Amino acid sequence: MARNDDTKTIVQELASSTNQPEQLVSQMYAEALADFRLDAKIMDYVPLLAARRVRESFKRASAQSIR
Repeated sequence: MARNDDTKTIVQELASSTNQPEQLVSQMYAEALADFRLDAKIMDYVPLLAARRVRESFKRASAQSIR
């Protein structure tokens, strides 16, 4: 499970790299964490997978808005 300090750092880095508001990123990250925790047997990679999901969501949204 990601510690609070780790979560804050991850959210800040995601917000910065995607040019999105921290509040939105934080909400999406929390939702992704919750989804992965439901079925995860090994929790070590859950924060990484959640961050990847959020980043990919923003990439897809950006790609769709360009079309």
